Amino acid sequence: MITAWAGGLARHRIGRLLAAVAGIALAVALVAALGSFLTASKATMTQRAVRSVAVDWQVEVQPGADPNAVRSLVQAAGGTRAALPVGFARTTGFTATVGGSTQTTGPGVALGLPADYRSQFPDELRTLSGSGTGVLLAQQTASNLHAAPGDTIGVRLPGAGLRQVRVDGVVDLPQADSLFQKVGAPTQSQPTAPPDNVVLLPAARFASLTRGATDVTTQIHVARDAKLPTDPAAAFTSVTGAAHHLEAKSAGSALVGNNLGAALDSARQDALYAQILFLFLGVPGAVLAAALTVAVASAGGERRRREQGLLRLRGLRPRQITALAGLEAALVGAVGGLAGLGLAALTGRLAFGAASFGAGAGTWALWYAVAFVLGVAVAAAVLVPALRDLRTVTVADTRREPRGSRSPWWLRYGLDVALLTGSWLVFRASSGNQYALVLAPEGVPSVSVSYWAFLGPALLWLGAALLLWRLTLLVLAHGRPALARLARPLTATLATTTAAVLSRRRRPLARSVVLLALAVSFAISTAVFNSTYRQQSEVDARLTNGADVTVTEPPGAQVRASAADTLKVSGVRHVEPLQHRYAYVGSDLQDLYGVRPATVAKATSLQDAYFSGGTAGQLMHRLAQRPDNLLVSAETVHDFQLSPGDTVNLRIQDARTKALRTVPFHYAGIVKEFPTAPKDSFFVANAAYVAKATGSDAVGAFLLDTGGSHQQQIAAHLRRQLGTGATVTDLTQTRGTVGTSLTSVDLAGLTRIELAFAVLLAAGAGGLVLALGLAERRRTFAVATVLGAKSGQLRGMVLTEALLLAAGGLAGGALIGWALSEMLVKVLTGVFDPPPASLSVPGGYLALTAGAAVVAVLAAALNGIRSAGRPAVEELRDL
Repeated sequence: MITAWAGGLARHRIGRLLAAVAGIALAVALVAALGSFLTASKATMTQRAVRSVAVDWQVEVQPGADPNAVRSLVQAAGGTRAALPVGFARTTGFTATVGGSTQTTGPGVALGLPADYRSQFPDELRTLSGSGTGVLLAQQTASNLHAAPGDTIGVRLPGAGLRQVRVDGVVDLPQADSLFQKVGAPTQSQPTAPPDNVVLLPAARFASLTRGATDVTTQIHVARDAKLPTDPAAAFTSVTGAAHHLEAKSAGSALVGNNLGAALDSARQDALYAQILFLFLGVPGAVLAAALTVAVASAGGERRRREQGLLRLRGLRPRQITALAGLEAALVGAVGGLAGLGLAALTGRLAFGAASFGAGAGTWALWYAVAFVLGVAVAAAVLVPALRDLRTVTVADTRREPRGSRSPWWLRYGLDVALLTGSWLVFRASSGNQYALVLAPEGVPSVSVSYWAFLGPALLWLGAALLLWRLTLLVLAHGRPALARLARPLTATLATTTAAVLSRRRRPLARSVVLLALAVSFAISTAVFNSTYRQQSEVDARLTNGADVTVTEPPGAQVRASAADTLKVSGVRHVEPLQHRYAYVGSDLQDLYGVRPATVAKATSLQDAYFSGGTAGQLMHRLAQRPDNLLVSAETVHDFQLSPGDTVNLRIQDARTKALRTVPFHYAGIVKEFPTAPKDSFFVANAAYVAKATGSDAVGAFLLDTGGSHQQQIAAHLRRQLGTGATVTDLTQTRGTVGTSLTSVDLAGLTRIELAFAVLLAAGAGGLVLALGLAERRRTFAVATVLGAKSGQLRGMVLTEALLLAAGGLAGGALIGWALSEMLVKVLTGVFDPPPASLSVPGGYLALTAGAAVVAVLAAALNGIRSAGRPAVEELRDL
């Protein structure tokens, strides 16, 4: 019997079965793909964090301890690959006589490096000129002293006097911040910047140079090769625990500067954001695919009920009928699950080069298994109406036409309004000031996510769907005259009948409209979020670098604005000088940027969101109109209780006397972000006024506009032209270094999966349910034909329903998607740096999604029209 039933399903219900299989396959594929991608992303974040660190640990030998004993202790620690002693000596100054002039610098640091240091820690130093071994000067120091390889410089050491060394090479220190950290000090107590003056010496030369000197310490620089967990949070816990264990074993003789732990500390927060994005952007897609499957299964509910009554009349027991329904569910679940796994593997191979999405074999298999079980569970939804009918429906009931029933409970009690109200309240709370979706205190092993913030978007999604359902039911129930007028061009004299049919079928039609709207809203919210994220990543890179190419002069260099002409190489459209000074407001030292208000926007991007109290153009006009106007950070305005027009007295170094002098400004507006500026407090002023007040128009950086092209080539050309006298960075280089490791793993990978499935879901929601609904109404079309309806009128009835579904679903989906996008971007503000001023809408993709949905609906309608054209007698005989 079971075999015969399965054969009958395959012969006569193949369309419905394939539709259900497609829905389950989409749900399984989406969960498997997103889960595997999430796991692979976390592993990638850990790997990138490890690779970003040149020296894993800097173990500082405490006063009175034996450096050799500490080194032996470090070497004995598990996971240590290399442990080399490095000497640190504070200097009181450097001197050099070059070309008849003597240059003198302030305090600095001398390092003593063992011979194999560069082979063990290759990323700590980068040779710029001369030899890579011997006495090496940091780039900034060489610029300050005007020294080059072959020159002799003097190093003044406390307690040892002036010592002479010959320079062999000039190097860059890419990770100077961590190299010169204050080991063991909290973040807020760390130096604001690494020392400007650094000389690196071979260990033996360092020992002889510092003999008799005071303030000399030793660090053990450690490279580790311990196997770490793939999850950044677990890896951070492992590395931090190992560092604490070493400190405990040293009994106070060593203090660990955990650079690797600091990198993983940042990555674990990004991993949590990736997990949040998975929940925000992935779970709705899986839920939608499951809902699509349930809708497909329920589309043939009436036919299934009649078949069940016929089986009961022929003597089958409830247990046997349940077994037959279970067979259908098992077939759909197994085939849909396997098809979904195949689709996920294909997606991974096409988009990421591997079916595992880069995840390990164990985690990949686990996610695939979880997705398959989920698909089988969704398929079990087919059993629910069958089991319910066995308990509540008699054989006689299965032969009657279904009568109207009461409105759903949620409609009577206003659940949609309650959900929307709850969404608004949660959104207000979760988007308030000082709210943190992810809390990862620095150095603390535990991290936490405020998952209740998910309620805002979730309640909005559900509440808006139910509200659209309510409105569609109202229109179809009470709008017959309007529906008849709309249908008349297509159905002629059957317009009133068409309106009556639509009103009678308002519940399944409303469900189809809501399903299409949810699919469209899912596509819109995902696409807008992805597009906005990419937009802000570019904004962040531009803010950090300043322009397409930026030439930064060393501190203290007296480079005039006229030097911009030498930088106008081929491909450069405009060069903009930017002053960079320091100014005291009260006892607070802040960065001061002097700009040319009329031309600064030619080289860089100034968005209105960077300012408050006026647009970017308006505030630049104020600086030009009144040169002593000043733009101030919001924090400074709050701390000093400033009002527009107030006088702000800044103390700035006078270039002629080298003393601080008071310069009056007037508060004219708030600046939140500015190209090349730090994230905290700073000032923006008129460059001409600053130059007049300080006696110098020295430029801190030049911003070069290249039209967005050939940035790397122009930057390379300028590096060759300028040598070590200035630092040249380009936007392409900055894109890879700014932002978080979440940026590094490319969020577009997540959204590529989302966007592809969103198009399929929109097409499925628009076409599958309509096609199955029309297939179940073949008897209605046959009877209408017998009663005299013409083929053109039947075609009009089908097209009217299809157009109503497409219009309602697309319009509702657009509204829900817009609201959801606004809420998602606001709730996930932590992902964006800086927060967006407006959403970025990818018109091309949204047009593709809408087109796919419309094509699917029209295809289902054309198939229904073809079925309606069969001879009525033949159709009634089959039914």
